[in-house]
Amino acid sequence: MKPIVLVHGFWVTPRSWEHWKAHYEAKGHRVIAPAYPGFEVEVEALNADPTPIIDVTVPQIIAHFEEAIRGLPESPIIIGHSAGGAFTQILLDHGFGAAGVAMNSAPTEGVRVVPLSQLKSTFPVLKTPANRHKAIGLTFDEWKYAFTNTFADDEARALWERYAIPASGGILWGGVLANFQPGHQDTWVDYHNDNRAPLLFVSGSEDHIMPPAIQESNLKHYQAPHTLTERREYEGYAHLLPAQKGWEQIADEVLEWALAHAQ
Repeated sequence: MKPIVLVHGFWVTPRSWEHWKAHYEAKGHRVIAPAYPGFEVEVEALNADPTPIIDVTVPQIIAHFEEAIRGLPESPIIIGHSAGGAFTQILLDHGFGAAGVAMNSAPTEGVRVVPLSQLKSTFPVLKTPANRHKAIGLTFDEWKYAFTNTFADDEARALWERYAIPASGGILWGGVLANFQPGHQDTWVDYHNDNRAPLLFVSGSEDHIMPPAIQESNLKHYQAPHTLTERREYEGYAHLLPAQKGWEQIADEVLEWALAHAQ
C-alpha cells in the first residue's frame, strides 16, 4: 500500500481533506495531509489571527512538503487541490512522488489562460496591489461563486463556515506576476523533465476559479515525450470537488490511476 500525501489549496486548510483522508485510510493506506508552515492551528484560529497566512511563501510550503515526504517509508502518491495542484506539479518536478494528481489545479508559471470566471473569483484579492501584503478572506457570496457554485446554499454555507480561511495576497499576486518577470519564479516547473513521475490533471466542468481551460493549457505545456501526463474532466463538478456529492467515486478513480501508473 503506497502512502498518500494530500496537499490543500488556498482559502482552506488540511481540514478540507478530512473525508478523503478517512476514506483512503479505511482502504489501508497511510495518509498524511500536512498544513502549510504556520497553518497547523485550527481554521478558527487562522481566521482570528491570519498572520501565518501573510508570512508564508511558496518556497517554504514546498520545502515543508518535501521534508514530510522524506519521512515516509516509500515514495507516495501526491494528490493536490487548487493551489495544491500547482504545488503537486512542483513536487513532482523536484523528484518527489511516485505519481501525482492535480485536481482543479492552479496554473504553474507559463500558463497564461485567464478565464473571466477566474478573474471574478480572484477579484477580492487582485482588485488592488495593496492586497499583496494582506490575507484576504471571501464573503459567503464570494465563496459560493468561486468554490461551491453548484451546491445548495445551506451546504455551501456549512462548508464555508467549516473550511474557509483568508488567502495570501502576496502569493496570489506573485502567481499573476510570474509570467511577466524575468527568470524562474516560485511556481516554475520544467515542462520537459522526462524524469518526472506520471501526472493526472482533474477538472470540474463547472469550476469557476480554476476552469478546465486552465488544466487544458497546463497539460499542453508538458512536452516530455517519455513521461505520462493526462487529464480527466468530471461533468457538473465545481471547484470544491473533494466535498461535492459523488466525491468517493472520484477519489477511488484518481487513486486507481495513480497506483496503476506509479513509478
